[in-house]
Amino acid sequence: MTADLAYYSLVAVYSAMAIYTISFVAYALDLAKRSGDAQLAAKEASRLDGGRAPVASASTARGSSTVVLDRPATTVGGDTTDSSGRRRPSRFERVATSLMVLGLVVHVASVIMRGVAAERVPWANMFEFSLTGTAIIVGVYLLVKQFVDISFLGAYVMGLNLILLAIGTVNYYVAVVPLQPALQSAWLVIHVLVAILGTGFFAIAAGLSIAQLIQTRREQAKLAGLGFMQTLPGADRLEDLAYRVALVGFVLWTFTLIAGAVWAERAWGRYWGWDTKEVWTFIIWVLYAGYIHARATRGWRGSRSSWLSIIGFAAVMFNFSVVNVFFKGLHAYSGL
Repeated sequence: MTADLAYYSLVAVYSAMAIYTISFVAYALDLAKRSGDAQLAAKEASRLDGGRAPVASASTARGSSTVVLDRPATTVGGDTTDSSGRRRPSRFERVATSLMVLGLVVHVASVIMRGVAAERVPWANMFEFSLTGTAIIVGVYLLVKQFVDISFLGAYVMGLNLILLAIGTVNYYVAVVPLQPALQSAWLVIHVLVAILGTGFFAIAAGLSIAQLIQTRREQAKLAGLGFMQTLPGADRLEDLAYRVALVGFVLWTFTLIAGAVWAERAWGRYWGWDTKEVWTFIIWVLYAGYIHARATRGWRGSRSSWLSIIGFAAVMFNFSVVNVFFKGLHAYSGL
């Protein structure tokens, strides 16, 4: 029974990857459609103005989402955009999101079957952590999307998810094995789950920061093309969103650090031992603490703020991949 469930879990993983791939393509087509719609809208605006360039008006208040043409709502290619810059989802986006939700359902089913087969929570090794972590990233994206329109990150989320899930499944798959003594604790559920949730929020914040860097260069007329960026919020708004999402991740990561210390005392008799994994977890905390502090009190805005967010997420990925695989220590079991 255990072997059967582990097999079906693996089948579900590959099925979810196939669905995610189609979702990624649909999100990419949506970005291409956004770009085409922006070009058509610019041509239509120029025609209506008798060949003159459209007059742009932008709010100077922080949080301004986009530069809005000073004209009534227009309809291009079946997508309505009103004077505030709101955009009705295209067919590609609706299909992509539906497939993402379907893929997540299959993905979560694979996580549950793996956990039932192992008779424990399924995040005791690299494969299981990547399996659960990638599902959490998609879940966090869909959660944030309920409050803020971040549909333009769909291709980024699906692309990142596919890469991490494929690497974890192909390179680090292991059969179901019993937990090592150090992991046989309720803290495994608390510590690792919160760490995965924090990683999910950091991933979304990094995507927003990347978009902010591109948007800044476009607004400074340093990047030609990329018409779809005209349908995204402005650079200031993207930066603000990245900061808020990263702040949630930082709170979760702080709890991860504290919970890890408590668990270490229970398992090894000390709260801190300068193990490689512990050190990198603290380095990540310091990076995001510096990012939040610099932005909140030192007035760091724009590219400097975004680069700190991206570097922080790069450190998270380094901790998950390189540290787990190539560094020896008490946490070496996470590389199994």
